[in-house]
Amino acid sequence: MALFGAISTAGSGLGVYRTWLDAISDNIANINTVKPTSGPAYQEREIVAQEVPGGVAVAGAVFGNAQGRIVSEPGNPLADAQGLVRAPDMDLGDQMTQLIVAQHAYQANLAVIDRARDAYLQAIQIGK
Repeated sequence: MALFGAISTAGSGLGVYRTWLDAISDNIANINTVKPTSGPAYQEREIVAQEVPGGVAVAGAVFGNAQGRIVSEPGNPLADAQGLVRAPDMDLGDQMTQLIVAQHAYQANLAVIDRARDAYLQAIQIGK
């Protein structure tokens, strides 16, 4: 494990950031999803990571407010008698910022794996 520790650690980071990217993409895809006022709104999903020996892992997810926002959409088939629907309480700007951060972190972990692989391959060449 010690020999390939950099690859293992960065690989665990890739898994966490991939899960975070999936959650963000779900949030963005559902940012305009409305529900009847009698039910819960789409809940934003945020990923929680924790340190584990040799890297990181997904510890779980935290969900946003099920109350959401009440929005007037009288033409919507899901609207109640007053023309209201329940929309998620998410900010697209915040989701896009998280997307950029997660993408950069994913790319950084991938770069670590690439550099470590190259270093290991050069070390093997020295031994020949």
